[in-house]
Amino acid sequence: QVQLEESGGGSVQPGASLRLSCTASGRASSWDAMAWFRQALGKERVFVAGIAGGGDRPVYADTVMGRFSISRDNAKNVVYLQMDSLKPEDTAVYYCAIDVHSRVPERTRLPYDYWGQGTQVTVSS
Repeated sequence: QVQLEESGGGSVQPGASLRLSCTASGRASSWDAMAWFRQALGKERVFVAGIAGGGDRPVYADTVMGRFSISRDNAKNVVYLQMDSLKPEDTAVYYCAIDVHSRVPERTRLPYDYWGQGTQVTVSS
């Protein structure tokens, strides 16, 4: 079993920044792929960013490319999502996920074995 806990969400104005954190515990490995997804009200959960075990090969959705940055601290079992230049359309619940069977992050939900409870991000003026 793996437990994931997100933190760092909040309400900000357009153009502001937030940094989300996801702490993994239990049987998580530093070699497991991890990712962030988000789900806006009434919409499907979609991929935002992923990072390979070891911290390389970050991948991003086109909608956040150049504004968001994913990183991980394997010593602490934490994955971060730095979100800059936030827009109202970034408003969503953000979820952390881990794939304990692969080192390479995938852009779809299916491969991920465990999910966090989510943290709300609201961007509004």
